Amino acid sequence: MIDTDFEIRTQDTGCVNESQLTHKWYHNIKYLIVGILFGIVFVKAEIISWFRIQEMFRFQSFHMYGVIGSAVVVGMISVLLIKRFNIKTIYGEPVVFLPKKFNKGQVYGGLLFGLGWAITGACPGPLFAQIGTGATVIVVVLLSAVVGTWVYGRFRERLPH
Repeated sequence: MIDTDFEIRTQDTGCVNESQLTHKWYHNIKYLIVGILFGIVFVKAEIISWFRIQEMFRFQSFHMYGVIGSAVVVGMISVLLIKRFNIKTIYGEPVVFLPKKFNKGQVYGGLLFGLGWAITGACPGPLFAQIGTGATVIVVVLLSAVVGTWVYGRFRERLPH
């Protein structure tokens, strides 16, 4: 059961990331290693390719749709298994999924996100991998994403619900 204070803190976000565990700094090295490996897979699979992203938005290739569709299916199956078998984190903490309310701001945000993705050829997931391959112009996109996140946080309460 979730305590009331916890529900208030998470009811609007729809996600839970409230681990009470603290670790030494070197426990994060595993995330660095996984991130590097994930970046290598992105590069090898051409997921970070500006050309592949443009092909997708022009409906000229199934490549990116196949990757995204596979990720959606894997995510759906993973969530189903986590819920059905009450799977916990590697530290034994429960994984909690909260219902999320639909609002029209999600449509506006999705359209803005897609427009930015189409124009820049960069999605937030592979930004660091693109920069790591030498596409340093993507630093502008990264900085824009950070500024956009800050602006959203600053004006969130005034945006359409």
